[in-house]
Amino acid sequence: MHQVVARLDALDPEAGAAIRVIRRFDELLEGGAGLEPILATVAVLTGAPARLVDARFAVDLRADIEGHVQRNTGPADPHWPHAPLEPGGHPAFWLERLGPHTLLDAMVLDRAAFAAREVLHRTRSATRTSPNPLANDPAAVEVLLDGGASEADRLHAARLLHLPERADVRAAASADGAGQIVVAGRTGADRWDGAGRIGVGPAVPVLELPKSWSHARTALRFAADGTDDDPGPSVVFADELGSLMLLADALNPTFPPADVRALEKAARSGPWVLRTLVEFTSHASLRLAAAALYIHHSTLKDRITAIEHDLGFAVSDPAGRLRAQLALALRRLLLHPADQVAAALD
Repeated sequence: MHQVVARLDALDPEAGAAIRVIRRFDELLEGGAGLEPILATVAVLTGAPARLVDARFAVDLRADIEGHVQRNTGPADPHWPHAPLEPGGHPAFWLERLGPHTLLDAMVLDRAAFAAREVLHRTRSATRTSPNPLANDPAAVEVLLDGGASEADRLHAARLLHLPERADVRAAASADGAGQIVVAGRTGADRWDGAGRIGVGPAVPVLELPKSWSHARTALRFAADGTDDDPGPSVVFADELGSLMLLADALNPTFPPADVRALEKAARSGPWVLRTLVEFTSHASLRLAAAALYIHHSTLKDRITAIEHDLGFAVSDPAGRLRAQLALALRRLLLHPADQVAAALD
């Protein structure tokens, strides 16, 4: 195929581009992609923000030219290039720019409409005729996590995913933008070993998964990369954060708290500072923290003394330990701001 496209490019660049468009949308369908990746592809290929709006399926999405997707797009301009989902139907796909279609635009919108129809008919169609449910269907996951989808559509998506009707489930958000749904009770942190940063929402009935998804996105902000600059657990459960969840909404990224600024100052003393502080405040004793750091407890004691000097407050007493834990949590929220998480997941 690569050789065919290369030869077509040499003979007719527009024909080569058309073949690449067809192949790209075929790959999305073969991978079980949902509406958001399809719309993001439209925006990236055409170089214009794109919209997908269809009241029948309660779909209202917008992708910017970098492929970030958001909901509730507002009215479309009738002068924008557009295309229907079904031949002869109302406009559903829109490109946010004035002027006529190019040949590439027309091809992209045509293939996107075909791909979107396949997804909608599988996951949201009233006919529910899919004879071979997919055990791992990203488009069905997308519907289940979408609070704007109808109850009937979400129940249909749950059947596509073979989710037990009466079991509680959790939504999980990963830093790469993927959403997952897992049955509660099968969600130990070791499930995601090596998967990077993960936020896990509370256990809920299937129809309440949008709520779990919202909490999972917040929990993802508390998850650490596991590096010296961002040490800590990479898998975070929202229902284990408790009142810490409130920090995510209360934090003003423009004005970091004084303790966070002090933490950044202390961190400049060496790459070991933040990890030392994380382990010290996470363990019940000096010896357990030292064991986690693979150092002697006397070495750890010397480190803590130096860190306290740089911080300007003690961390060995309960009040100071809590203060340090809060500063670490706030710093992690600043490292992973809400708009960054939203851009990856939308």
